[in-house]
Amino acid sequence: MTREPIRHAHDSADANTASDDSDSSHLHAEGGRHKLSSSVSSLASSLHQHVQEHVHHHHHRQHSASSHSSRHKKNTHKKHKSYISAAAARHLALAILIGYLQDFWTWLSNFSIMPSAETPPVSATERSSLLSRIHSHHSSPQTNPPNPKTRSVVWSALTTFTVAALIVLLFFRDSLPDMWKLSPLLGGNPKDPMLAALGILDKAPVIDGHIDLPIVVRYAYANNVSATDMNSMPMHVDIPRLREGKVGGFFWSVYVNCAKPEDEGEDFLKATWRVRDTLEQIDVSKLLIDKYSDVGEFDSPYVSRKLSRSRQTFQLALGSQDIKSAIFNGKIASLLGVEGGHQLGNSIAVLRQYHALGVRYVTLTHTCHNAFADSCGYEPGKEPLHGGLSSLGMALIDEMNRLGVLVDLSHTSDATATQALLHSKAPVIWSHSSARAVHDVPRNVPDSVLRLVGTGEGQKDGVVMVNFAPQFVAPEGEADVKAVADHVVHIANITGKKHVGLGSDYDGISSTPSGLEDVSKYPALVAELYRRGWNKYELAGLTGGNLLRVFEEVEEVSRKLKAEGMLPIFDLYDKRPDLPVKL
Repeated sequence: MTREPIRHAHDSADANTASDDSDSSHLHAEGGRHKLSSSVSSLASSLHQHVQEHVHHHHHRQHSASSHSSRHKKNTHKKHKSYISAAAARHLALAILIGYLQDFWTWLSNFSIMPSAETPPVSATERSSLLSRIHSHHSSPQTNPPNPKTRSVVWSALTTFTVAALIVLLFFRDSLPDMWKLSPLLGGNPKDPMLAALGILDKAPVIDGHIDLPIVVRYAYANNVSATDMNSMPMHVDIPRLREGKVGGFFWSVYVNCAKPEDEGEDFLKATWRVRDTLEQIDVSKLLIDKYSDVGEFDSPYVSRKLSRSRQTFQLALGSQDIKSAIFNGKIASLLGVEGGHQLGNSIAVLRQYHALGVRYVTLTHTCHNAFADSCGYEPGKEPLHGGLSSLGMALIDEMNRLGVLVDLSHTSDATATQALLHSKAPVIWSHSSARAVHDVPRNVPDSVLRLVGTGEGQKDGVVMVNFAPQFVAPEGEADVKAVADHVVHIANITGKKHVGLGSDYDGISSTPSGLEDVSKYPALVAELYRRGWNKYELAGLTGGNLLRVFEEVEEVSRKLKAEGMLPIFDLYDKRPDLPVKL
């Protein structure tokens, strides 16, 4: 919207009697404004040229990568486009600021800065009358000539201040105080890593791939939600520490342990109550989310006035858009994940019902083999059962792809992970796994599997979310923030930084790395990686952006499969004795 300057009417007689000295001084002030306008125009031109150079540079880089696959070119184009937008946004903002300053100065130039010595004082009655005439669009018959000398001084000061400020912003931004650099307009890099980490997490909060909070409630409170106070919990997770750690979302693991081999039988056919227990864990998770959500006081039996500060904490999330909505509204997005195919009761139909209840990932195995796939176990040397995926396991992945359920490869054997990467039509995740090359234990992902993760030919998109469990991070007594960062860096070096995330396993581990004692400590890890040269965009991907990208792609695959007419999978476990019934 443009602003029309308010002009004072001058009598023709007053105009004819203006002094030559006043004209001369007025021309001097106009000259000052002309110089300022020239300076502003020059700076605007420089900004435009700088943005054009960014665009030309990245267009050249995109052209030089034309030998890559079409999908890789698409992803590269998106990355370059987002980089150009981020790099040019600050310069565009400054250019807009200059435009507003020009508008302001043009508007100001039509007013007197200060009455001249000859101007008689204006009474309250006259001022009221003048304002009345302005609002009714009548011209004032009085004259109020500007003071040329005062205006000249003001314009000179404004010119000096504006040019100096723009020079600092454009060429000396890194020398500004750290707190200034957190401003979106300036976009500098703070020197203090912790301050930088907190600033990044304010805009890109943590989305943790695996937290075992529900099992703590099961063991400590017998799943009694009324007796559970999420403002003070006994292990690693509660509401105050989630807020302190800048958490924007996490998967609530609805885990129950593997049955004893003698209880379930050689072919997993004996009832062990795993499905019942899983339903109980889904129930307790959703009730806790509801208890501390933004439902009204009369909509939930658990909400009371005492919980008014914390009751707007969680928001159940069933998809990527729900995660974004929760974070935008200052909530903690709460998703459900089943940690092991042993919790499915050998049935793909059970998967569908879990999905209907809100489950959005299933880990193919835990520490035990099941009817679908082989586990890596806990100790080295676990004998394989299927040699990776069974035929029922491949059908399970097909149905997960159709439903939009994330395929989680943590706990799986190397053969299972490799086959799942090759078979799945959608990207995959490791909800809580680290790098075997950094610490050699079966639970960590080997480089041979990591090399299959990506967007190139023969690769599958995915994200490996690093586990904080000390026994998976480093030799005994050596697990700390730096050791966890080593895993993040190694995975990123193999797969690229777009394929690594965070899956702490908090509340599911008996001890923690030094410096990462609970959910309040995520900023320490972000700060450590900032020290190692990771920029804010890469760190925003690590804290949650990479997981969101993968989740969105999984949802897109689901939409396409359903649009193509893919029907539900009805494959049965071939060792099941009750179905089909022989008539």
